[in-house]
Amino acid sequence: MTLLAVLALALSYLLGSVPAAAWVARARGVDIRRVGSGNSGATNVLRALGPGPALLVAVFDILKGALAVGLGGALGLGPFPATLCGVAAVLGHNFSPFLGWRGGKGVATSFGVIAAAAPVVGLVVLVISLATVFLTRFVSAGSILGAVTAVLLALVTAQPAWLSGVVAALAALIIWQHRDNIRRLQAGNERRLGEPK
Repeated sequence: MTLLAVLALALSYLLGSVPAAAWVARARGVDIRRVGSGNSGATNVLRALGPGPALLVAVFDILKGALAVGLGGALGLGPFPATLCGVAAVLGHNFSPFLGWRGGKGVATSFGVIAAAAPVVGLVVLVISLATVFLTRFVSAGSILGAVTAVLLALVTAQPAWLSGVVAALAALIIWQHRDNIRRLQAGNERRLGEPK
């Protein structure tokens, strides 16, 4: 079982490391790491290439997290190891060997993990995140508020302690990845969605 778990974690990491944003952008002649924020995620693709490619990347990145959890379950691992497979996918997304150990910020992939492990929590987080982006046009604010909401909901809905811990770890990673965005939000110069450069 230990070897199986290690194999599942390794496969999940590789699944997460597939750089959908970079590959979709490259197919259109764009190096996503050299435009906009340089981030290999759906938001940067949206600003560089438009909503169609961005939606494709977002869906793929969400599926990476959910499929990694499903992979752990399909291999007969328990809920905790299966969810750790999702965490491995997030780490693969954020630190992809295909992009020189760089990547995205892990928001969509983390959402896929949470939605697979706790669907009700995932649904509420999605609604709050999208509503925040719609009202403020700050994608970073939606991501950060969604991360905090996920932790609170995991506690309020009495999720298992291990799951609350995993959600908290994913939220902490998201907030850390957005540290520059937080500084810009505090300074009042964070770029809004749709705002010219």
